[in-house]
Amino acid sequence: MISFNMDEVIIILSEDEDPCCDTALNDSSVLFVEVKENVVQDRPLSAQALEEDLVVTFSKRAEVLPHARYDCPLYPFTRAEYVKSGPIDSNHQFCEQCFCYVCDKLASLCPLWCVNKECHCNSHQRSGTWSRLRNSADLGHLLAFDFSLSDVDSKLQLAERLLGSFRKELQVEFSCFVRGKMLSDNNSLRPHMNGLVHDYTPVYGCVTSFLNKAERQEGKVAAIMSLGAAKDFSSHYQPSGIVLSKCPKANAMEAIRILLQRVMVSVQRLMVMSDLPSDFIHKLQRFALCLNMPVTVGNTRNSLCVRPWDDVLLVSVLKGQNVTGIRKQRSKKDILAEPISVVLMRSELLQSQCRYRELCRYLCVVIQTDNSTLFKAMRDLVALFMCMEGDFSLALSEVSIAAPRFSPALFRLYLRIFETATAPRVHISPQTPFDLPGAEWGPIQGAVPLRRGELVKFALRVQRCCAAVNADAQCWSDLLTIVNNPRDSPSALPEPGPEFLNDAKTLSLEILTQGVGLWTSIQIPKSFIEVNPDHALLLLVTAALMLRILSGPLSPMLHVIQNFKDNPWVLQWLLQNLSLYDQDSNLIQSIQQELGIIGDQASPIPLEHHSPPRPSTSPVVWDHTYCSPVSVQTVCPKGAVPAMIVPT
Repeated sequence: MISFNMDEVIIILSEDEDPCCDTALNDSSVLFVEVKENVVQDRPLSAQALEEDLVVTFSKRAEVLPHARYDCPLYPFTRAEYVKSGPIDSNHQFCEQCFCYVCDKLASLCPLWCVNKECHCNSHQRSGTWSRLRNSADLGHLLAFDFSLSDVDSKLQLAERLLGSFRKELQVEFSCFVRGKMLSDNNSLRPHMNGLVHDYTPVYGCVTSFLNKAERQEGKVAAIMSLGAAKDFSSHYQPSGIVLSKCPKANAMEAIRILLQRVMVSVQRLMVMSDLPSDFIHKLQRFALCLNMPVTVGNTRNSLCVRPWDDVLLVSVLKGQNVTGIRKQRSKKDILAEPISVVLMRSELLQSQCRYRELCRYLCVVIQTDNSTLFKAMRDLVALFMCMEGDFSLALSEVSIAAPRFSPALFRLYLRIFETATAPRVHISPQTPFDLPGAEWGPIQGAVPLRRGELVKFALRVQRCCAAVNADAQCWSDLLTIVNNPRDSPSALPEPGPEFLNDAKTLSLEILTQGVGLWTSIQIPKSFIEVNPDHALLLLVTAALMLRILSGPLSPMLHVIQNFKDNPWVLQWLLQNLSLYDQDSNLIQSIQQELGIIGDQASPIPLEHHSPPRPSTSPVVWDHTYCSPVSVQTVCPKGAVPAMIVPT
């Protein structure tokens, strides 16, 4: 065995196996043995040392880690605010671990370390100028947004790279636009016109392409790209010269206005619909206020003054802690006022998150600033959102406000929700077609179908105060479909006795004619629906239909009376009572016209009238005397009259 004694390491070379050695050593021909440091044995301390609070008993030179040049432990550094003409003292010297403060790379790799009028060797963190230069080098185009290095992540780095490439392309296109093209006498468009033509269309296309790319990115990236592009093209101008095309894209000022409006709408939507931090939103808002916008844009920049979702006033309103929308801060008042575009977007997001109660609180408190008509239509949907929350009782109390402005489709939507306790899985807004073709419906959590009596009262109230619903035949048809097919009864109701039919007529007319025009006037007595509730509600709605027919034509009438096919005795009851007041048989004539029985093709449908009934002692002007059934005869081509029209 041969050994070499070195300063720090002993290398043992073994050529043959020594049986007396450990078997672990025989597996290797080279063994590195680390020399142990000479540790000084502890010596007794003096009495004076024992009285000290801190005594150093051992020290070892620290390992030098990577550091900025101004923190180097080997070479001293002289600080100055901003000197770039040349190195100060020994600032140009550096160790192997020194980094350039500006470039953020090893000092040995910095290309401007000792270059005249640059001299990165003098940079340090306490100089505002050197710090801004460092941020500019690291942040690039993000510096204008007031971001710090701690704010920059992979998303912002991507936005900065895309902005950089866009600016180079935009600069080339704008330079070509400013130079223009010479229009000679040989041109075919303007044969007698000479001069430079400046067409902004290629620049517009370049910006549009970049904005399309931005809208496909994630929220942060899209916002930075859009506003960064706006800063670049908003400074463009229209040179003096010829503009051949009348298209707005060809004129720089018109094109800039269109592009800026697009950017502001896009960024505004990102602020509301994306999960952007509030400090990020504030940075975007401050950046937008500094944009050089032309006068033709107006107050477009103010469209980004959007409250973040964690705003104190907005949160308190959504949670129901503030019902006024006003928050006092010392001598100032903070009022929850937002443009209609923001109101609609907040509504869309809250609906997608099924936060209907918070949406109702918001709509009842917020003040709109620019479109009162659309906002009023949005507020009219509060009752509908309460239905989707499952609170039908509160919805019925709120619906009275909007009922006079109901559309027929909205009324039918309410009917279906109340009757089935289900709701469409779609976003609802004033622009929504409420017939909702092909929409998916699902159960409302915690909701039960409205009781049939309450549903009829709601429908008759709306019919009374809303002319559009009262005049729509489909609304009457949907209501009759509900009362003709009760939940707990077979498809057909047995015909009640004459006494019940006569009493139902009397009570129905009393209910329907009291307090006409008032929303809360319809009250159904308990005695009326106590014995036969399904029959009573069916006859009450039929009596309302009779009053509607007497007030004017209702078309298509066939579609309405087809709902009586399972209960023909109700149609007979309707015709009997109409014959007492409608001497001209308007109902029958309407049916004939819809069937095409006009002119000399058929004789009119006669109604056998009985002697005038005796005056009633009831204060109601309607006659309450029961009359025997009348015979109805119909004649139509080829005898094609639906059987349900001819009561037997």
